[in-house]
Amino acid sequence: MSIKIIKKGLSDTIQDSGRYGYQHFGIPPCGYMDYLSAQLANLIVQNPLTSPVFELHFPASSFEFNDTYLICISGANFVPVINNCSVPLNQPIQVNKNDLLQFLEPIQGKIAYLAVQGKIKDEPWLNSYSFFSKTIGTNDSFQFESLVSPIKKDPALLSAITMQIQDQIFSSTPIHFIPGPAWNDLTSESIQLLLNNPFATTLQNNRMGYHLKGPLLQLSKSNNYLSSGLTRGTMQLLPSGELLILMADHQTIGGYANLGQIILVDLPKLAQLKVAVPFNFKLTQVQNAQNKYKEIQQWFNPKMM
Repeated sequence: MSIKIIKKGLSDTIQDSGRYGYQHFGIPPCGYMDYLSAQLANLIVQNPLTSPVFELHFPASSFEFNDTYLICISGANFVPVINNCSVPLNQPIQVNKNDLLQFLEPIQGKIAYLAVQGKIKDEPWLNSYSFFSKTIGTNDSFQFESLVSPIKKDPALLSAITMQIQDQIFSSTPIHFIPGPAWNDLTSESIQLLLNNPFATTLQNNRMGYHLKGPLLQLSKSNNYLSSGLTRGTMQLLPSGELLILMADHQTIGGYANLGQIILVDLPKLAQLKVAVPFNFKLTQVQNAQNKYKEIQQWFNPKMM
């Protein structure tokens, strides 16, 4: 039983929830860019939420299935088709031997996920299947221990969860952040610029970081910050006055001014923003961020199914 890549995508990889506990060795955690869509796809095919999935960017890879599988496609809408017939997002789909999955056009979002019911037959590295730098290539094959079993979850409840997650990821609400150690080093004018003006992602985006276009910001005085540990969502102020938001493959330490931290539940929204689509920042507090995370994770609670 295998799945073969017959056409290589732009920068597609396999990702799971990440490789944590090794950043002090300089090893980035990697993992899903949009963990909510990845978790949703795994939930729908009845995998553990942290299972590895194919993370796809447009133009996306084309897949040939060499056996029967149950799959789910979530996240961005790249107009998926199987044997040239349209298939839905966020639904369990049975594919059969020699079926061909392709993606035609990027309609909404930037990152799609393909989950396959079952367990990948591969050895994890440092407790994770997540790729770093290495992308999926043409003729790569992936073996899965997969038995197609019917979905036992309540379809109406799955539909409600899907709608909540889609609204969280693709709504036009602001990106919330918690002030960082260098927040008070910004000039008062720069604070107002950041809070009251739109920003947008640029073509200089990748899994390491999103370079933003917007008002240039300034510190009240020149500071030489000590290098310190970083995580995804850290808002770094570059010497040019531009903002860089660290993403899944971020470096493990850095010395740029740390202005804040994008809250975890808003990172999928940021990850899915297309280039030049404007968004605003909004301050929040740690307790609010924690409460929102707990609320969203309740949507995935198996006891609710």
